[in-house]
Amino acid sequence: MSAPTNKVELLAPAGTPEKLEIALHYGADAVYLAGRDFSLRNFSGNFSLEEMQAARRATREKNVRMYVAVNIYSRDSEARAIADYLESLAAVEPDALIIADPAIFTLARKHLPRIPIHISTQANTTNTGTARFWRDLGATRVNTARELSLEEIRQMAAGSGIEVEAFVHGAMCMAYSGRCLLSGYLTNRGSNRGMCSQPCRFHYTLMEQTRPGRYFPIAEDPRGAYIFNSRDLCMIEHLPRMIDAGICAFKIEGRMKSIHYLAGVVNVYREAIDAWYDDPGGYRVRKRWLKELAAISHRGYCTGFYFGDPQEAAANLDDVIRPGYRFVAKVIAPTPGGGVRVLVKNKITAGEEVDVLSPGTPTRTDTIVRIVDRYGMTQPLAQPGATVTLHLGRPPQALDLIRRCENRSPGEVP
Repeated sequence: MSAPTNKVELLAPAGTPEKLEIALHYGADAVYLAGRDFSLRNFSGNFSLEEMQAARRATREKNVRMYVAVNIYSRDSEARAIADYLESLAAVEPDALIIADPAIFTLARKHLPRIPIHISTQANTTNTGTARFWRDLGATRVNTARELSLEEIRQMAAGSGIEVEAFVHGAMCMAYSGRCLLSGYLTNRGSNRGMCSQPCRFHYTLMEQTRPGRYFPIAEDPRGAYIFNSRDLCMIEHLPRMIDAGICAFKIEGRMKSIHYLAGVVNVYREAIDAWYDDPGGYRVRKRWLKELAAISHRGYCTGFYFGDPQEAAANLDDVIRPGYRFVAKVIAPTPGGGVRVLVKNKITAGEEVDVLSPGTPTRTDTIVRIVDRYGMTQPLAQPGATVTLHLGRPPQALDLIRRCENRSPGEVP
Protein backbone atom coordinates (compact mmCIF):
# COMPACT_ATOMS: atom_id res chain seq x y z
CA MET A 1 0.00 0.00 0.00
CA SER A 2 1.37 3.42 -0.93
CA ALA A 3 0.85 6.51 1.18
CA PRO A 4 -1.61 9.12 -0.18
CA THR A 5 -0.35 12.57 -1.07
CA ASN A 6 -2.33 14.45 1.58
CA LYS A 7 -1.21 13.40 5.05
CA VAL A 8 -3.91 12.94 7.66
CA GLU A 9 -4.06 15.77 10.20
CA LEU A 10 -3.44 15.07 13.89
CA LEU A 11 -5.83 17.40 15.73
CA ALA A 12 -5.17 17.90 19.44
CA PRO A 13 -7.13 19.61 22.24
CA ALA A 14 -5.81 22.80 23.81
CA GLY A 15 -7.94 23.63 26.82
CA THR A 16 -5.51 26.21 28.23
CA PRO A 17 -2.39 28.10 27.08
CA GLU A 18 -0.24 25.54 28.91
CA LYS A 19 -1.95 22.66 27.12
CA LEU A 20 -1.50 24.48 23.83
CA GLU A 21 2.28 24.61 24.25
CA ILE A 22 2.31 20.90 25.13
CA ALA A 23 0.26 20.01 22.03
CA LEU A 24 2.66 22.02 19.87
CA HIS A 25 5.73 20.51 21.53
CA TYR A 26 4.62 16.92 20.99
CA GLY A 27 3.74 17.29 17.35
CA ALA A 28 0.10 18.20 16.67
CA ASP A 29 -0.68 19.36 13.14
CA ALA A 30 -3.65 21.37 14.40
CA VAL A 31 -5.23 22.33 17.70
CA TYR A 32 -8.74 23.20 18.78
CA LEU A 33 -9.49 25.64 21.58
CA ALA A 34 -12.17 28.06 22.72
CA GLY A 35 -12.88 31.38 24.34
CA ARG A 36 -14.37 31.74 27.80
CA ASP A 37 -17.93 31.35 26.50
CA PHE A 38 -19.98 29.55 23.85
CA SER A 39 -18.11 26.24 23.69
CA LEU A 40 -18.88 22.82 25.19
CA ARG A 41 -16.01 22.88 27.69
CA ASN A 42 -16.64 25.99 29.75
CA PHE A 43 -14.74 24.54 32.72
CA SER A 44 -11.53 23.69 30.86
CA GLY A 45 -9.90 27.09 31.49
CA ASN A 46 -10.05 28.25 27.88
CA PHE A 47 -8.66 31.49 26.45
CA SER A 48 -9.23 35.20 26.80
CA LEU A 49 -9.16 37.13 23.53
CA GLU A 50 -5.60 38.26 24.25
CA GLU A 51 -4.52 34.69 25.02
CA MET A 52 -6.16 33.52 21.81
CA GLN A 53 -4.21 36.09 19.82
CA ALA A 54 -1.01 34.87 21.49
CA ALA A 55 -2.01 31.30 20.67
CA ARG A 56 -2.46 32.29 17.04
CA ARG A 57 1.04 33.73 16.93
CA ALA A 58 2.43 30.55 18.51
CA THR A 59 0.63 28.24 16.10
CA ARG A 60 1.76 30.26 13.10
CA GLU A 61 5.37 30.04 14.26
CA LYS A 62 5.02 26.25 14.33
CA ASN A 63 3.00 26.09 11.09
CA VAL A 64 0.14 24.51 13.04
CA ARG A 65 -3.52 25.17 12.26
CA MET A 66 -5.78 26.58 14.99
CA TYR A 67 -9.53 26.01 15.19
CA VAL A 68 -11.85 27.85 17.59
CA ALA A 69 -14.88 26.01 18.98
CA VAL A 70 -18.16 27.94 19.19
CA ASN A 71 -20.24 24.79 19.42
CA ILE A 72 -22.90 25.34 22.06
CA TYR A 73 -26.59 25.26 21.21
CA SER A 74 -27.55 28.88 21.74
CA ARG A 75 -30.62 30.70 23.05
CA ASP A 76 -32.28 33.80 21.60
CA SER A 77 -31.01 35.90 24.50
CA GLU A 78 -27.41 35.15 23.46
CA ALA A 79 -27.65 36.10 19.79
CA ARG A 80 -26.19 39.59 20.20
CA ALA A 81 -23.38 38.42 22.49
CA ILE A 82 -22.46 35.60 20.11
CA ALA A 83 -22.42 38.00 17.15
CA ASP A 84 -20.13 40.35 19.09
CA TYR A 85 -17.88 37.45 20.05
CA LEU A 86 -17.63 36.25 16.45
CA GLU A 87 -16.74 39.77 15.34
CA SER A 88 -13.96 39.86 17.94
CA LEU A 89 -12.47 36.69 16.44
CA ALA A 90 -11.69 38.60 13.25
CA ALA A 91 -8.58 39.90 15.01
CA VAL A 92 -7.53 36.32 15.83
CA GLU A 93 -7.95 34.96 12.30
CA PRO A 94 -8.35 31.28 13.22
CA ASP A 95 -7.99 28.68 10.50
CA ALA A 96 -11.57 27.54 11.14
CA LEU A 97 -14.52 27.76 13.51
CA ILE A 98 -16.12 24.62 14.96
CA ILE A 99 -19.90 25.05 15.03
CA ALA A 100 -22.95 22.85 15.65
CA ASP A 101 -25.88 25.30 15.91
CA PRO A 102 -27.35 26.50 12.54
CA ALA A 103 -28.03 29.94 14.05
CA ILE A 104 -24.37 30.35 15.03
CA PHE A 105 -23.39 29.02 11.60
CA THR A 106 -25.47 31.78 9.99
CA LEU A 107 -23.95 34.45 12.24
CA ALA A 108 -20.44 33.20 11.46
CA ARG A 109 -21.07 33.35 7.70
CA LYS A 110 -22.28 36.93 8.14
CA HIS A 111 -19.59 38.27 10.46
CA LEU A 112 -16.59 36.13 9.44
CA PRO A 113 -17.28 35.22 5.80
CA ARG A 114 -13.65 34.32 5.02
CA ILE A 115 -13.13 31.97 7.98
CA PRO A 116 -13.81 28.28 7.14
CA ILE A 117 -16.38 26.44 9.23
CA HIS A 118 -16.08 22.89 10.54
CA ILE A 119 -19.24 21.16 11.70
CA SER A 120 -19.00 19.76 15.23
CA THR A 121 -19.77 16.17 16.14
CA GLN A 122 -22.60 17.69 18.21
CA ALA A 123 -24.47 18.31 14.95
CA ASN A 124 -24.65 14.48 14.64
CA THR A 125 -23.89 14.20 10.94
CA THR A 126 -24.86 10.58 10.28
CA ASN A 127 -25.18 10.39 6.49
CA THR A 128 -23.75 11.61 3.21
CA GLY A 129 -26.79 13.76 2.43
CA THR A 130 -26.35 15.76 5.61
CA ALA A 131 -22.66 16.21 4.90
CA ARG A 132 -23.57 17.56 1.45
CA PHE A 133 -26.13 19.86 3.05
CA TRP A 134 -23.40 21.46 5.18
CA ARG A 135 -21.06 21.59 2.18
CA ASP A 136 -23.69 23.41 0.13
CA LEU A 137 -24.12 25.95 2.92
CA GLY A 138 -20.39 26.66 2.83
CA ALA A 139 -18.87 24.39 5.49
CA THR A 140 -15.50 22.89 4.61
CA ARG A 141 -15.40 19.94 7.06
CA VAL A 142 -17.68 17.74 9.15
CA ASN A 143 -16.75 15.82 12.27
CA THR A 144 -18.83 12.67 11.99
CA ALA A 145 -21.34 11.48 14.56
CA ARG A 146 -19.78 9.14 17.11
CA GLU A 147 -22.37 6.46 16.30
CA LEU A 148 -21.11 5.75 12.79
CA SER A 149 -19.17 2.67 11.73
CA LEU A 150 -15.93 3.04 9.82
CA GLU A 151 -17.65 1.74 6.67
CA GLU A 152 -20.35 4.43 6.97
CA ILE A 153 -17.65 7.07 7.37
CA ARG A 154 -15.89 5.69 4.29
CA GLN A 155 -19.08 6.15 2.26
CA MET A 156 -19.50 9.70 3.54
CA ALA A 157 -15.90 10.64 2.75
CA ALA A 158 -16.20 9.22 -0.76
CA GLY A 159 -19.56 10.74 -1.65
CA SER A 160 -19.98 14.03 0.20
CA GLY A 161 -17.41 16.32 -1.40
CA ILE A 162 -16.42 17.72 2.01
CA GLU A 163 -13.55 16.96 4.40
CA VAL A 164 -14.41 14.29 6.95
CA GLU A 165 -12.89 14.34 10.44
CA ALA A 166 -13.33 11.64 13.09
CA PHE A 167 -12.26 10.98 16.67
CA VAL A 168 -9.30 8.67 17.16
CA HIS A 169 -8.79 8.73 20.93
CA GLY A 170 -10.38 9.91 24.16
CA ALA A 171 -13.54 9.87 26.22
CA MET A 172 -16.81 8.63 24.75
CA CYS A 173 -20.26 9.90 25.77
CA MET A 174 -23.20 7.77 26.85
CA ALA A 175 -25.63 10.09 25.01
CA TYR A 176 -26.45 10.38 21.32
CA SER A 177 -23.66 12.41 19.69
CA GLY A 178 -22.96 13.97 23.07
CA ARG A 179 -26.44 15.45 23.39
CA CYS A 180 -27.16 14.55 27.01
CA LEU A 181 -29.86 15.88 29.35
CA LEU A 182 -28.71 13.99 32.44
CA SER A 183 -26.41 16.75 33.69
CA GLY A 184 -29.14 19.39 33.40
CA TYR A 185 -31.66 17.14 35.15
CA LEU A 186 -29.46 16.10 38.08
CA THR A 187 -27.26 19.16 38.63
CA ASN A 188 -28.91 21.97 36.63
CA ARG A 189 -25.79 22.25 34.46
CA GLY A 190 -26.68 21.87 30.79
CA SER A 191 -24.25 19.62 28.93
CA ASN A 192 -25.20 21.19 25.60
CA ARG A 193 -24.36 24.56 27.06
CA GLY A 194 -20.76 23.76 27.99
CA MET A 195 -21.40 22.99 31.67
CA CYS A 196 -21.63 19.18 31.82
CA SER A 197 -21.03 17.80 35.33
CA GLN A 198 -20.43 14.32 33.84
CA PRO A 199 -23.08 12.45 35.87
CA CYS A 200 -22.38 9.44 33.64
CA ARG A 201 -19.19 9.06 35.69
CA PHE A 202 -21.02 9.15 39.05
CA HIS A 203 -21.16 6.19 41.42
CA TYR A 204 -24.70 4.74 41.47
CA THR A 205 -26.41 2.23 43.74
CA LEU A 206 -29.83 0.55 43.79
CA MET A 207 -32.54 1.13 46.41
CA GLU A 208 -35.77 -0.88 46.71
CA GLN A 209 -38.90 1.22 47.31
CA THR A 210 -40.02 -0.46 50.56
CA ARG A 211 -36.52 -0.40 52.03
CA PRO A 212 -35.54 3.29 51.99
CA GLY A 213 -31.98 3.95 53.05
CA ARG A 214 -30.78 0.49 52.12
CA TYR A 215 -28.54 0.58 49.08
CA PHE A 216 -27.56 -2.41 46.98
CA PRO A 217 -24.74 -2.60 44.45
CA ILE A 218 -25.98 -3.04 40.89
CA ALA A 219 -22.93 -5.12 40.03
CA GLU A 220 -20.80 -7.27 42.31
CA ASP A 221 -18.55 -4.43 43.33
CA PRO A 222 -18.40 -2.97 46.86
CA ARG A 223 -18.23 0.57 45.43
CA GLY A 224 -21.50 0.18 43.55
CA ALA A 225 -21.71 0.48 39.77
CA TYR A 226 -20.81 3.01 37.12
CA ILE A 227 -23.74 2.06 34.91
CA PHE A 228 -23.43 4.99 32.45
CA ASN A 229 -19.63 5.06 32.35
CA SER A 230 -18.53 4.56 28.74
CA ARG A 231 -15.05 3.34 28.00
CA ASP A 232 -12.49 5.50 26.21
CA LEU A 233 -11.87 5.31 22.49
CA CYS A 234 -8.43 4.10 21.35
CA MET A 235 -7.83 3.48 17.65
CA ILE A 236 -4.02 3.24 17.68
CA GLU A 237 -4.17 -0.31 16.29
CA HIS A 238 -6.43 0.69 13.38
CA LEU A 239 -4.90 3.86 11.92
CA PRO A 240 -4.29 2.38 8.44
CA ARG A 241 -7.96 1.44 8.15
CA MET A 242 -9.02 4.96 9.18
CA ILE A 243 -6.64 6.51 6.66
CA ASP A 244 -7.90 4.15 3.97
CA ALA A 245 -11.48 5.21 4.78
CA GLY A 246 -10.67 8.74 3.59
CA ILE A 247 -10.69 10.48 6.98
CA CYS A 248 -8.73 13.74 6.67
CA ALA A 249 -8.19 14.48 10.37
CA PHE A 250 -7.80 12.35 13.49
CA LYS A 251 -9.22 14.21 16.47
CA ILE A 252 -8.09 13.58 20.05
CA GLU A 253 -10.66 14.32 22.76
CA GLY A 254 -9.53 16.00 25.97
CA ARG A 255 -9.63 19.78 26.46
CA MET A 256 -10.16 19.11 30.19
CA LYS A 257 -7.52 16.38 30.47
CA SER A 258 -4.06 16.80 32.03
CA ILE A 259 -0.90 17.81 30.18
CA HIS A 260 0.46 14.32 30.98
CA TYR A 261 -2.48 12.82 29.07
CA LEU A 262 -2.00 15.25 26.21
CA ALA A 263 1.75 14.72 25.89
CA GLY A 264 1.53 10.94 25.94
CA VAL A 265 -1.39 10.64 23.52
CA VAL A 266 -0.20 13.23 20.98
CA ASN A 267 3.33 11.79 21.04
CA VAL A 268 2.13 8.24 20.34
CA TYR A 269 -0.26 9.15 17.52
CA ARG A 270 2.31 11.51 15.97
CA GLU A 271 4.88 8.74 15.83
CA ALA A 272 2.36 6.18 14.58
CA ILE A 273 1.04 8.40 11.77
CA ASP A 274 4.55 9.31 10.66
CA ALA A 275 5.62 5.65 10.74
CA TRP A 276 2.76 4.65 8.43
CA TYR A 277 3.48 7.40 5.90
CA ASP A 278 7.20 6.62 5.96
CA ASP A 279 6.62 2.94 5.17
CA PRO A 280 3.00 1.83 4.66
CA GLY A 281 3.99 -1.69 3.64
CA GLY A 282 6.20 -2.24 6.66
CA TYR A 283 3.95 -0.53 9.19
CA ARG A 284 3.47 -2.37 12.49
CA VAL A 285 1.88 -1.29 15.75
CA ARG A 286 4.69 -0.99 18.28
CA LYS A 287 4.29 -2.43 21.75
CA ARG A 288 5.64 0.73 23.36
CA TRP A 289 2.79 2.75 21.81
CA LEU A 290 0.28 0.49 23.52
CA LYS A 291 2.26 0.62 26.74
CA GLU A 292 2.41 4.42 26.71
CA LEU A 293 -1.33 4.76 26.16
CA ALA A 294 -1.92 2.27 28.95
CA ALA A 295 0.25 4.46 31.20
CA ILE A 296 -2.32 7.26 31.02
CA SER A 297 -5.41 7.27 33.24
CA HIS A 298 -8.36 6.00 31.22
CA ARG A 299 -11.66 4.15 31.58
CA GLY A 300 -10.67 1.05 29.69
CA TYR A 301 -10.11 1.24 25.96
CA CYS A 302 -12.43 0.26 23.12
CA THR A 303 -13.00 0.88 19.41
CA GLY A 304 -16.40 2.48 19.97
CA PHE A 305 -18.85 2.04 17.10
CA TYR A 306 -16.26 1.79 14.33
CA PHE A 307 -16.53 -1.96 13.77
CA GLY A 308 -20.13 -2.65 14.78
CA ASP A 309 -19.25 -4.73 17.84
CA PRO A 310 -21.78 -3.95 20.63
CA GLN A 311 -19.34 -5.18 23.28
CA GLU A 312 -16.93 -2.41 22.31
CA ALA A 313 -19.54 0.20 23.27
CA ALA A 314 -20.38 -1.50 26.59
CA ALA A 315 -19.98 0.45 29.84
CA ASN A 316 -16.90 0.23 32.02
CA LEU A 317 -18.32 -0.65 35.44
CA ASP A 318 -15.02 -0.08 37.24
CA ASP A 319 -14.55 3.68 36.83
CA VAL A 320 -11.06 4.97 35.93
CA ILE A 321 -8.03 2.76 35.37
CA ARG A 322 -5.13 4.55 37.04
CA PRO A 323 -1.73 3.14 36.06
CA GLY A 324 1.16 3.31 38.50
CA TYR A 325 2.64 6.53 37.09
CA ARG A 326 2.77 9.92 38.75
CA PHE A 327 3.49 13.07 36.73
CA VAL A 328 6.11 14.95 38.77
CA ALA A 329 7.55 17.87 36.78
CA LYS A 330 7.40 19.95 33.61
CA VAL A 331 10.67 21.22 32.15
CA ILE A 332 10.69 25.00 31.72
CA ALA A 333 14.16 25.67 30.27
CA PRO A 334 17.77 24.49 30.33
CA THR A 335 20.15 26.17 32.79
CA PRO A 336 23.91 26.76 32.72
CA GLY A 337 25.88 23.74 33.87
CA GLY A 338 23.69 21.10 32.26
CA GLY A 339 20.63 21.38 34.48
CA VAL A 340 17.01 22.14 33.67
CA ARG A 341 14.60 24.42 35.47
CA VAL A 342 11.34 22.60 36.20
CA LEU A 343 7.95 23.28 37.72
CA VAL A 344 7.33 20.57 40.31
CA LYS A 345 3.87 18.98 40.09
CA ASN A 346 4.34 16.21 42.68
CA LYS A 347 7.03 15.62 45.29
CA ILE A 348 10.41 14.60 43.87
CA THR A 349 13.49 13.29 45.64
CA ALA A 350 17.17 13.36 44.75
CA GLY A 351 18.40 9.94 43.66
CA GLU A 352 15.04 8.65 42.46
CA GLU A 353 14.49 7.07 39.06
CA VAL A 354 12.12 8.87 36.67
CA ASP A 355 10.84 8.64 33.11
CA VAL A 356 11.33 11.49 30.63
CA LEU A 357 8.72 12.04 27.88
CA SER A 358 10.26 13.76 24.86
CA PRO A 359 8.63 14.25 21.45
CA GLY A 360 9.44 11.76 18.72
CA THR A 361 11.41 9.35 20.89
CA PRO A 362 10.61 6.45 23.21
CA THR A 363 10.13 7.29 26.89
CA ARG A 364 13.50 6.93 28.61
CA THR A 365 14.54 6.25 32.19
CA ASP A 366 16.87 8.65 33.99
CA THR A 367 17.89 9.53 37.55
CA ILE A 368 17.56 12.80 39.43
CA VAL A 369 21.18 13.38 40.40
CA ARG A 370 20.70 16.68 42.18
CA ILE A 371 17.96 19.20 43.12
CA VAL A 372 18.95 22.86 43.44
CA ASP A 373 16.58 25.50 44.82
CA ARG A 374 16.26 29.09 43.61
CA TYR A 375 18.98 30.20 46.04
CA GLY A 376 21.50 27.76 44.59
CA MET A 377 21.29 25.38 47.53
CA THR A 378 21.23 21.62 47.00
CA GLN A 379 18.09 20.06 48.49
CA PRO A 380 17.10 16.43 49.17
CA LEU A 381 13.61 16.95 47.72
CA ALA A 382 11.19 19.44 46.20
CA GLN A 383 7.50 19.89 46.88
CA PRO A 384 4.61 20.58 44.45
CA GLY A 385 4.50 24.15 43.20
CA ALA A 386 8.23 24.76 43.60
CA THR A 387 10.45 25.85 40.73
CA VAL A 388 13.84 24.16 41.03
CA THR A 389 16.80 23.08 38.92
CA LEU A 390 17.24 19.38 38.30
CA HIS A 391 20.40 17.64 37.19
CA LEU A 392 19.75 14.32 35.47
CA GLY A 393 22.01 11.88 33.71
CA ARG A 394 20.95 13.40 30.38
CA PRO A 395 19.22 16.80 30.34
CA PRO A 396 15.73 16.87 28.79
CA GLN A 397 14.53 19.72 26.61
CA ALA A 398 12.11 22.52 27.43
CA LEU A 399 8.48 21.33 27.76
CA ASP A 400 9.45 17.69 28.23
CA LEU A 401 7.53 16.00 31.04
CA ILE A 402 8.98 13.94 33.87
CA ARG A 403 7.07 11.21 35.66
CA ARG A 404 7.66 8.51 38.23
CA CYS A 405 6.78 4.85 37.73
CA GLU A 406 5.68 3.70 41.17
CA ASN A 407 5.52 -0.03 40.49
CA ARG A 408 8.36 -0.77 38.07
CA SER A 409 10.44 -3.88 38.62
CA PRO A 410 14.23 -3.37 38.80
CA GLY A 411 15.70 -3.22 35.30
CA GLU A 412 12.30 -2.95 33.62
CA VAL A 413 12.30 -0.81 30.44
CA PRO A 414 9.69 2.00 30.41
